[in-house]
Amino acid sequence: MNQYDARLRSEELRSQLNYHNQRYYVLDSPEVSDAEYDALLNELRAIEAEFPELITPDSPTQRVGAAPVATFGVVEHRNPLLSLANAFSEADLQAWQRRASERLERDDFVLTSEPKIDGLAVSLVYEGGKFVQGATRGDGRHGENITANLRTIKSIPLALTGQPPERFEVRGEVYMTKSGFEAMNLERAARGEPVYANPRNSAAGSVRQLDPKVTAGRPLAIFVYQLGWCDGSSPQEHFEILAWLSAMGFRTNPDAALHPSLSSAFERVGWWGKQREQLDYDIDGVVLKINDTRMWDRLGAVGREPRWATAFKFPPQQVHTKLRNIEVNIGRTGVLTPFAILEPVNVGGAMVGMATLHNEGDIRRKDIRIGDTVIVQRAGEVIPQVVAPVVSLRTGDEREFVMPERCPSCETPLSRDEGEAALYCPNAECPAQQVRLLEHFASRGAMDIEGLGERMAYVLFQEGLVKGVADIYQLTVEQLAALERMGEKSATRLVEGIVASRERPLLNVIFALGIRHIGYENARVLADHFGDLEAVLDATVEALQEVEGIGPVVAASVVAWGSRETNRETVARLKAAGVRMTEERVEKPPGPLVGLTLVVTGRLETMSRMEAEDRIREAGGKVGSAVAKSTTALVVGADGGTKLAKAEKLGVRMFTEEEFLAVLAGANLSDAIISA
Repeated sequence: MNQYDARLRSEELRSQLNYHNQRYYVLDSPEVSDAEYDALLNELRAIEAEFPELITPDSPTQRVGAAPVATFGVVEHRNPLLSLANAFSEADLQAWQRRASERLERDDFVLTSEPKIDGLAVSLVYEGGKFVQGATRGDGRHGENITANLRTIKSIPLALTGQPPERFEVRGEVYMTKSGFEAMNLERAARGEPVYANPRNSAAGSVRQLDPKVTAGRPLAIFVYQLGWCDGSSPQEHFEILAWLSAMGFRTNPDAALHPSLSSAFERVGWWGKQREQLDYDIDGVVLKINDTRMWDRLGAVGREPRWATAFKFPPQQVHTKLRNIEVNIGRTGVLTPFAILEPVNVGGAMVGMATLHNEGDIRRKDIRIGDTVIVQRAGEVIPQVVAPVVSLRTGDEREFVMPERCPSCETPLSRDEGEAALYCPNAECPAQQVRLLEHFASRGAMDIEGLGERMAYVLFQEGLVKGVADIYQLTVEQLAALERMGEKSATRLVEGIVASRERPLLNVIFALGIRHIGYENARVLADHFGDLEAVLDATVEALQEVEGIGPVVAASVVAWGSRETNRETVARLKAAGVRMTEERVEKPPGPLVGLTLVVTGRLETMSRMEAEDRIREAGGKVGSAVAKSTTALVVGADGGTKLAKAEKLGVRMFTEEEFLAVLAGANLSDAIISA
């Protein structure tokens, strides 16, 4: 690139970045993802490195964010609130450490690590132990005075404990909890108000409300991550400063850590990557800092970035892409679920070309249109979903989505039950439903037939080998071995799995039938109460409602399913094939968990979560789906998640897997509690 081309491109990049800064920092409505913004900024930084004469004072590489809004009043930061350079690999971190080592002429410095909270950076000033001023980062040198709003955030101390310095500033990140964000969106949707796209934008918008009462009603919190400046003495090491600030009443992240080497710090980066989805707050990376703050002054900053810190960025979990089309999927109970066909994009380290849209009402509420640029998110193993459209990028060519009036598979007119959002195909013999039903019938928790998944279910119907779930019990090794990509060994294993499934417990059979509104738990209580499948299907609505946990909707669904002749024929054919239809009802002695409610979270070592819940029921206890005040105990495995945080907040007793097994073996529950 020659200087003329470099000048044109740098001017174009500055214009784009300044626009996006305004959208992100001032309007709290970004139009590009963090990754896209970083790519533009890195391109500009590379041009300016090659042609230093093109650097301007107002270049985005020399500034942070956008100018403050005058409505709030302007605060001049005594020391600039700098941004951080980004690293995306271990090699990037090594290059950062090497540059710092060369300037310091030593490489034996200790590092600290902290999660990079995805929120809004703020400055908090204290005088005489009292909170006197709070401001946004703004452009790094001037921010907005949002003191009144910050006073409403309960985790920001208004008065400090101990003996704080006479005057000093701390820096922190205001964020919105994930659970609070979800609850707020549900309330807004119930009131017919538009929902927010993500917790970060919601947090930024909340602290910049003109009415502090609005801010006070939002689920906001803060982590203080640094001492800005101090009129008085303070510790010299960053890790000690965090403990010092915590002792005064500031909320610092409890998982900040010290590292003797970069390799140790990088291991911690990997740990945070695994913890990320279990947190009740969003993080988009990990911040590494040199622990000795005396080295900070020697290292200084380059442009807008300090040399003594860097941020390792995780792959983005929210990105922007084009919504090419909206199609519908037909489930095993006939429910039609719309899904998005996307311009393929990398989200959270995985390529995504499709995403869920939940239902027609969700599309209407979010005002998602075919042709929109949309925000897509993917959290861990969760199915990707379309969060919201980027309305400001609309061209006028976008089209509203309309649900079909007839089933795309069998042309049957669609139905909608009163009070429900979903449309469904009422034709039980619908080909699409039958394929999905067979997939469900063979799944884990149902008949548990290994090798009979989505692809095999589709192939069996396509080849005409089955027309319904009962037909699988007539399949032969020869028929299956003739299928493409099968072979005799695989065919033999599949037939053996089908034969073994005849002995599954009654609750598995009831669940496997795919009766609308019947999940695993409802199947269990029906099996326990009636002990016979035909007795379940012959029961009246009134008789079904006498079963604990079975309400009128579920009861009506069971009766409606059992009244259809085709369903009765399926049951008769399954019985003729040798599938177990009854369960001997044995009166069990009271177990150690009678009258108690336990919730299971995380990954257990000796059993699956479903097996743990079954053992709770066998011991006479109830299984809770969420932690509440009525929860007796939480069984905690690895990666406990938000249930663990809720239990800690409510003071609910927590069992390790070892303690849980001891209780199941007959140990006294109160002894287990006392011994913890």
